[in-house]
Amino acid sequence: MSRSLRRGSLAAIAAIAIASLSACAAGNTAETLEVKPDNTSVTLGDNLRLNNIVVVTGDETSGEHTGPANVTVNISNTGEAPAKLESINVEGGGTATLTDPSGAPLKELIIKPGDAVLLGGPGQPTARLASATLQVGGFVPTTFAFEQAGQVQAEAAVYANFGYYKGFGPTAAPAASASPSASPSASPAATAPASPAAAPSPTAGGTAAAGAKPTGSTAPTASGSPLAAAH
Repeated sequence: MSRSLRRGSLAAIAAIAIASLSACAAGNTAETLEVKPDNTSVTLGDNLRLNNIVVVTGDETSGEHTGPANVTVNISNTGEAPAKLESINVEGGGTATLTDPSGAPLKELIIKPGDAVLLGGPGQPTARLASATLQVGGFVPTTFAFEQAGQVQAEAAVYANFGYYKGFGPTAAPAASASPSASPSASPAATAPASPAAAPSPTAGGTAAAGAKPTGSTAPTASGSPLAAAH
């Protein structure tokens, strides 16, 4: 091999090494890798599965958050009867207020048979905590109570209103309504602000299985549409 060819080969190897080091310097977070987080999922009975359970805070990227927060979760119902979510309780934040997409309060959230509901997505119902003290990047015990299926607890991941969860964080508190509705559908008379602007949303997959044990993790993974039938 001639000297010019050897020099060309060495230059090419050096360029590849520099590019690799530059990629490493960018970090290996979910945002830089463009992979959506794989968050906690739990099952309740044979028909209910709660996927990608996350509490979204404000714009802090780390440290302690004290203030409003939203719970986002994809709930799928593979049974033949409607499932009714009555409450969500977050340790350090109390019970979340359920509202429909227009901001009107809900007494319960109904998941139809063979359907799935995403809490916190654009144009979707919302579960809002008026004030919570949470560690961004950590986990917090979160309990979901259903009318007939009972309760299930999960360790919800705590993320900031950033990256894939931009737009899922808390907004101004919705205006008070005369009486809560029992349906997630929008109310024509509601004057409260709409859901946050569109953003890449947490997704879910899989079918319901018996038991109530967490099945997710915090390792990044690819995912699809936010409204798939059930961070």
